[in-house]
Amino acid sequence: MFHSCFIRGSLCLALLACLSAISRAAEPDDWLCACEAPGTLFRWSYGDTTGGPPGPDEPLASDRPDFTEASSTVGRGVIQLEMGYTYTADDDGPSHSHSSSYPELLARFGLLAEWFEFRVGFNYGSFFSQPGPLIEPNEFSGSEDLYLGIKLMLTPQEGILPEMSIMPQWTVPTGHSQLTSDMVLPGVSWLYGWDINDFLSTAGSTQVNKAVDDLDEIYHEFAQSWTFGYSFTDYWGGYTEWFVLVPSGSDIARTQHYFNGGFIFPVTNDLQFDVRAGVGLSDASDDYFASVGMVVRL
Repeated sequence: MFHSCFIRGSLCLALLACLSAISRAAEPDDWLCACEAPGTLFRWSYGDTTGGPPGPDEPLASDRPDFTEASSTVGRGVIQLEMGYTYTADDDGPSHSHSSSYPELLARFGLLAEWFEFRVGFNYGSFFSQPGPLIEPNEFSGSEDLYLGIKLMLTPQEGILPEMSIMPQWTVPTGHSQLTSDMVLPGVSWLYGWDINDFLSTAGSTQVNKAVDDLDEIYHEFAQSWTFGYSFTDYWGGYTEWFVLVPSGSDIARTQHYFNGGFIFPVTNDLQFDVRAGVGLSDASDDYFASVGMVVRL
């Protein structure tokens, strides 16, 4: 197990190094800076609103800690690393389970244009379940399937019209034998958000992903989320969020509702820390989860 995890980790690091070199090579030359590159693929009108990812002198926009990813890209030539740890627990009568998830690494690379982002995700999990008092517990750990994605920033916000991105994504079967799907699972996410004022923002995501249940049956999972963000000070923010996972085509997967909230602590424009906690709102959901994390923009 250690040997296979070492190989997967080495391949992941090699891929990150290659993308880092490509990202640095994609940085615009000084003589090009006089010409403003488009920040989004489209505009709502021919007005002065150009939009695009946050600049280097602005606070970063991260996909964590909430379920709803940011509706902006990181920007051309930018590398952003997001990581964390999550503990999840579920107590269902005589059975109970808990798990740990780390490092939840998401590497985001701004390539080719302001509106284009390539994404690589790697995670390792430890799981324990006790089905009943007289049943042998099940305990294992290992790496999960590698996540790959592309985020395309479509539009800036213009009045009530939202900032939007589209994100094709998929997982590839590289994980532990008890965690891998043994197949490529594609999906797509539509992201949208609004800055209402200096204090309040709101955003949502709508996505459909191919999935595999515990009986190895393939189904589709619809996910919907909505979040509200709050800027208390320059060094303290927060959010509250609801999201739901709805399976279609599975005999055993059930709908899961969650509510969660957390705080974000920007240290500089390029470094932030976060904490969050959430609870399940339906019988099929995990009872609760809690996590900590950080984001670094390079």
